[in-house]
Amino acid sequence: MRKLVELLPRQVRILYRQFLLRVVDLEALSIQADIPRFLGQFASVLIFISLIGAAGLLAGETATATPEGYLSFVWRGEQGLISGMMLVVGLVAVISWDSTFPDRRDVMVLSPLPVAAHTILLAKIAASSALLGLAVLTLNFATGLAWPLLIGSHHSSIWGFFQSFAAYWFTMIAASVFVYGSVLTVQGFTALLLPRRMFLRLSAILQILAFALVLGLYFLRPSITTPTGMAMPENQWVLAWSPSFWFFGLFNQLNGSIPLEFGWLARRGWIALGIVVLGATASLLLCYLRTMKKTVEEPDLVPGARGWHWTPRFGSALQTAIVLFSLRSLTRSRQHRVIFAFYLAGVLGFALSCVRSALSTTAHRPLNADFLIATFMMMTLAVAGLRSVFSLPISLTANWIWRLTQLRPSEKYVAATRKSLLLMAVVPVWFISALLSLSFRPLHAIAAHLAVLAVVGWIFVELSLIGLYKVPFTCSYSPGKVHVQVMLWVFLFLLLILAMSTAEVELPSLNNPTRYICLMVVLGVGALGLFAFNRHRAQSAVLYFEELPPDVITTLGLVAVRPSMPTIENHIFRQ
Repeated sequence: MRKLVELLPRQVRILYRQFLLRVVDLEALSIQADIPRFLGQFASVLIFISLIGAAGLLAGETATATPEGYLSFVWRGEQGLISGMMLVVGLVAVISWDSTFPDRRDVMVLSPLPVAAHTILLAKIAASSALLGLAVLTLNFATGLAWPLLIGSHHSSIWGFFQSFAAYWFTMIAASVFVYGSVLTVQGFTALLLPRRMFLRLSAILQILAFALVLGLYFLRPSITTPTGMAMPENQWVLAWSPSFWFFGLFNQLNGSIPLEFGWLARRGWIALGIVVLGATASLLLCYLRTMKKTVEEPDLVPGARGWHWTPRFGSALQTAIVLFSLRSLTRSRQHRVIFAFYLAGVLGFALSCVRSALSTTAHRPLNADFLIATFMMMTLAVAGLRSVFSLPISLTANWIWRLTQLRPSEKYVAATRKSLLLMAVVPVWFISALLSLSFRPLHAIAAHLAVLAVVGWIFVELSLIGLYKVPFTCSYSPGKVHVQVMLWVFLFLLLILAMSTAEVELPSLNNPTRYICLMVVLGVGALGLFAFNRHRAQSAVLYFEELPPDVITTLGLVAVRPSMPTIENHIFRQ
């Protein structure tokens, strides 16, 4: 990778390094944040997933004894690997939503310098390609070798392994380019056709829709693992409109293992890839040639429309102000939406898995432990995700407004934060769980579980409020040197164990009134105890707006530049 970068022109190399560090939104991190280390942790998570996937493939291959079973195993594995690659690239595209197109900072800083627009474009594409390549390489670190070995072992010559290896990596790269290019095409032509103010309003909605579409296509995608299933008339519309099956056909065409009657899937893959590449290229060129002036001439901040506005009430005036401030901050801030989207991915994943199982049959099913575990995980991830984004500031200048207007006791602010968590995390997940439970029976067991879920959500809200003595989105954030990959798997492992244990205790209690009353009494006492504890602590608490103590000297991180160390401006002017 470094040798490829050295082949680029000097201006492109300088801007590439700057843009690569800005793929992750710097406004969500502190000045001391280590972006390369963050990208390394992201890569290590994907490598670990690849190792688990390779181990699962090797274990599953030994269980196939018949030719029909082997074909079903191969097709299921290929579809799972391709759809998983498209899911990861789609999430990367949502995270780096605006990183490929020029923003106001790029135009204001680079326009006075002798830097051509195509130089900025090449540097942006190189930075985005580096992030995309990192995701592709790390996610296929182990599976990219294990799968060609499994497929190639059934060929009579060594050529089978190399053919499968080349087909696998080309298909993964092509699927990644298709997903990323589709996002770029939609963004580019939307920015070209709409005024900048309307585009800025629509961009946030498109980002949320893209996130939901990527997750929906992954979790609702059916698995068709036999030639008979692919030839069934009711499955033709799925094959015709699902991109993962197009690249499944493309892989088998390159591998020489696709039946002739399914060759149209590969043709759709080639056509879709060509259209997306042409669309992304055209949108990028036109945006850098025509819309860079819009970035300077039109404002980024969209003023609100004048007229009569009605706002709902959420208790007292202070509680209403904090709840509305939290809701609008979450909907208007891109970095907060992206972070919250990681947790919502788990919530929507469990919800969509329940929907998929419900759509597979029209008959009502008895309430089972899987549904209890799914709703428990949804509630926990929603509360934990909202609590995590509450710690990130929306604008540090807003701190002074809350400091100057702090005329009420601290417990009033903590109560408002509690209501924000309940309304924005617990209530939506509870309603989603209620809708998902309509396909289960008996109704009294569903009502009992929903009552338990509401109390569990209250308990997690109280747990998240311990030590949280600040207004959401107003405290400066200074992240520590946390091993994200370790914390992620430990959190998910412990949470899964807790969900399974809770479901094991709750399921027998739903049909036993005595045990259910005891369970509710225990949960209610725990929730009330945590509520009283937080309320007592909040009475003597002091709201804080800085992560660092006041007596610590804050440095700007500026260092003297040696004469022999060229800066970006010197490099650009030398050209």
